[in-house]
Amino acid sequence: MVLSASVFSIHAHAQGLIRDAEIEAILREYTDPILEAADLVPEDVKIILIGDKNLNAFVANGQRIHLNTGLIIASDTPGQLKGVIAHETAHIAGAHGARRAQDLAVARRPAYISIGLGIIAIAAGAPQLGAALIVGSQEYAALNFFAHTRVQEASADQAAVTYLEKIGESPAGIVEFFDNFRYQESISAAKRFPYFRSHPLAADRIQALRQRAQETGLWDVPPTERAQTQFDMMQAKLIGFLEPPGTVYRKYPLSDQSAPAMYARAISAFKSVDIQAALNEMENLLALDPDNPYFHELHGQILFETGRVADSVRPLERAVAIAPDEPLIQIAYARSLIARAEDGDIAAGEAALRDAILVDPDNAFAWRELAIALEAQGLRDEAELATAESFYRIGDVVRANLFSNRALNGLDRNSPLYVRASDIAAITDPRLPENRAAYRRSNR
Repeated sequence: MVLSASVFSIHAHAQGLIRDAEIEAILREYTDPILEAADLVPEDVKIILIGDKNLNAFVANGQRIHLNTGLIIASDTPGQLKGVIAHETAHIAGAHGARRAQDLAVARRPAYISIGLGIIAIAAGAPQLGAALIVGSQEYAALNFFAHTRVQEASADQAAVTYLEKIGESPAGIVEFFDNFRYQESISAAKRFPYFRSHPLAADRIQALRQRAQETGLWDVPPTERAQTQFDMMQAKLIGFLEPPGTVYRKYPLSDQSAPAMYARAISAFKSVDIQAALNEMENLLALDPDNPYFHELHGQILFETGRVADSVRPLERAVAIAPDEPLIQIAYARSLIARAEDGDIAAGEAALRDAILVDPDNAFAWRELAIALEAQGLRDEAELATAESFYRIGDVVRANLFSNRALNGLDRNSPLYVRASDIAAITDPRLPENRAAYRRSNR
């Protein structure tokens, strides 16, 4: 999948995970005040964007909020998106992930007894009774589990309203969001959006939520102009990259000269290889807002990915100048410098990558580009280590081990680089039990 220079094209990861400087900045601005209202430390909570059209949001792997692109596109207002984020924040604050694992274990206990009785019945010559007991045990376990999750969902609803009230945001959005999808409860579970399989709706739950939200006195507070603009641009960007041109132009016809419409059309034209149309829209956008780093970033990506590598450096340089603390933009700039390879470019690209890695050390693409820059400067052993880091960051322990051991053969034993290569080699050792499955798959 491909988004902007800081997006999918160079920062896509396994399983449809997306990196985008602009969208991440917006989501952080939406989320951090909510986290603080929940007495959580924003720096400890990661926001993971997933390139999936299905409407879904969930908390997993500790303090990580996962948001599908489909959820952002399906939301009608920034308040609706913030409401869902507040709800997921409540799951973190309430430690619901750990409790759900316990609830599932408890819910299964009676089922195991029924399964055992079913097996005995079958063995005793009553196969129909045995089968009924086994099937019934699964249904009973599911009902028992959902009884626990309904309590957690209602609790998360109430907590979400409390967080929004604390920061002066209208909680109407979360009620509107649930209202928009009440029809999901009338269709089979298999056909529901994933979000409403794990977040079952009920009329009494929505009514309780509405009552609590109206009691805050913030129901009619509109979103700020900034929040609305951010939301519109974020949606336009996602639709431009993820939807076919027909869908883009129906939503954003040529008669619409707003910034979101031009943004979506520029991206769609770029994806459709109508490069002149894309550049024309970019020219209009930059005239409208010449200090928007994400417009310069997209301009640079269009030029880079259409073979105009040398021309791509200047807009990306401008983007970095406007947003010097955005590691994803720095990485895109470094990529253009390394590809142009004029005097001083490789060293400048390396410096930009090292700055980016300080902020975003898990960015595998940055490590890969750093390996290219180091190799171009004749620093083979350091390049091997950077390659090991790249593979390690995506969980490829086999290749991480291979390249870290290659690096160890040439690095100075007394250097910090040697110590880091040793650490990666040790963590990815094929003799460790947690690595054996990966090496078995590799050997196949």
